[in-house]
Amino acid sequence: MIDPTHDLPIKQQAEALGISRSSVYYKPRPISAEDLWLMRRIDELHLNYPFAGSRMLRDLLGQQGLEVGRRHIATLMRRMCIEAIYRRPNTSKPALGHRIYPYLLCGLAVTRPNQVWAMDITYIPMARGFVYLTAVVDWFSRRVLAWKLSITMETSFCIEALEEALSKNGKPEIFNTDQGSQFTSEAFTGRLKENGIAISMDGKGRWRDNVFVERVWKSIKYEEVYLHAYASVHEARASLGHNLAFYNSIRPHSSLKALTPDQVYFNRLPDTLAA
Repeated sequence: MIDPTHDLPIKQQAEALGISRSSVYYKPRPISAEDLWLMRRIDELHLNYPFAGSRMLRDLLGQQGLEVGRRHIATLMRRMCIEAIYRRPNTSKPALGHRIYPYLLCGLAVTRPNQVWAMDITYIPMARGFVYLTAVVDWFSRRVLAWKLSITMETSFCIEALEEALSKNGKPEIFNTDQGSQFTSEAFTGRLKENGIAISMDGKGRWRDNVFVERVWKSIKYEEVYLHAYASVHEARASLGHNLAFYNSIRPHSSLKALTPDQVYFNRLPDTLAA
């Protein structure tokens, strides 16, 4: 956006764009190898103990002989976009001016595919650096309908995953997300409204609302991500693609009575499998 060769001084360009002039000259420092390793360890602990905040994570790491300050752990958690899960207000903050939609799944029996879809974002460590993974999941079958990787948390890659899920799988009756700024943006919710899809968002303190997607993340990380050290985004995308294909079509799921998500999604099953 800022053009150093333009006749207009950088100061005036920054003012016109409403940004700080100092940010124009800021060059982000690469994350150290030590912090990348620590972020991976924090991610593993977070999957096992999602209720653990920065203080407990500090103590858990201390049990392993790792002396890390609580504030440093909190900083890395913000970078990874993870937080302790427990009952409290404001579990996810939307951007200013974004509309929050009510939670529609309370007491709802989910009994068929394409009744409810859910979407979330998670952190994926690599050998050097990290990326973010977003996925659209069918609640009834646990099938991953679409997914995308991104090096940033911008809304665009969430919209791309949504568009792919809609183009390949029809549309759900209800679409559930948390209250993150990516999902409360007009660009994202507008696409759902265009398709006549009811929008549902996790309520304050309702940490169980996205539990099905969290189970998908746990399977992917323990069965794929933590077994590899991706050298590039391209390698991560290819390897995750193979794993998600296995997850959908080959891997039996105990919650689905040893069936695969593909089997449940494409074939109507007895009501005993209803969520």
